[in-house]
Amino acid sequence: MKKLVSLGELLMRLSCEDAHRFSQVNNFKVVYGGSEANVLITAANFGLETEFISVLPENDLGKSALNDLRNNKVGLNHIKFQGNRLGLYFLETGAINRPGKVIYDRENSAFSAIDPKDFNWDEIFEGCNWFHWSGITPAISANAAKVCLQALEVAKSKGIKISGDLNYRGNLWQYEGANPKEIMSELVEKTDVLLAGSYACSQFFDIKNAQNNTELSKALAEKFPSLEKIAITNRNELNASHHKWSADLFTGSTLLSSSEYDIYPIVDRVGAGDSFMGALIYGLQHFDNQRALDFATAASCLKHSIIGDFNRVSKEEVLELIEGDGSGRIKR
Repeated sequence: MKKLVSLGELLMRLSCEDAHRFSQVNNFKVVYGGSEANVLITAANFGLETEFISVLPENDLGKSALNDLRNNKVGLNHIKFQGNRLGLYFLETGAINRPGKVIYDRENSAFSAIDPKDFNWDEIFEGCNWFHWSGITPAISANAAKVCLQALEVAKSKGIKISGDLNYRGNLWQYEGANPKEIMSELVEKTDVLLAGSYACSQFFDIKNAQNNTELSKALAEKFPSLEKIAITNRNELNASHHKWSADLFTGSTLLSSSEYDIYPIVDRVGAGDSFMGALIYGLQHFDNQRALDFATAASCLKHSIIGDFNRVSKEEVLELIEGDGSGRIKR
């Protein structure tokens, strides 16, 4: 059985529409998202059984936030409802030479008060073969970091494959006693498959001056011998509306590379890395390494065409793009 479990915070996203600036808008478009939920929806759309572990406020907003996950067949059997506040983030979409901007408003959210005693990981991991975590979760609060570590320790003891995404968010590591380098090192030491990048590696692990992805991957593998595979996405930002997108996968001795996609105009880039990770988790369980990398890169390329955090594409659409049909012709 292939079952993917992930732990994380679900957020309300409030976006300026039509590339307006915060100073121009009188209302916002509301969608929901969050790194781990984004990964699960991607994987569920490709057919994996999934389960989301989270804490949400016991009110209408908390319950509404789960609708997209429920509609996309993400398991919600271990959601805890407590507290009063749903985390928020505000998005100003960039355009041409003006970059985008994100403002977080998630302090004292229901998830930040997550309690390690609230979850029975033996029960949660029943039938699970893969657990995914993100560097965003341990950045939220000391309790969130403890629960994330607790989940990894139990998963490791059960032989469950563990993947992680470094996802450095400097604005979130603000709680008393936060030590990103120490906390993230302990988590990555228990991880098998990692989505990394040069900036996050420099911030978390002081890995600097790598000349290319091969050097970066080897430095990570030397520091964390448990890592079996290291994925790195490559975003060449020509401007805010036009990017080139590709990825590499280091398998211990070989660096595999994907095709490069020219993405213009970008509809919504938020969640692209998460869609890559969800597709890679699926791909590594169904294809060889090169095909898995190609599948993940194509899936995340398509995410740039979809509004919202979630990637709403099918396996067939991804495979069509891999085979070269990027024409965008109407399907009749």
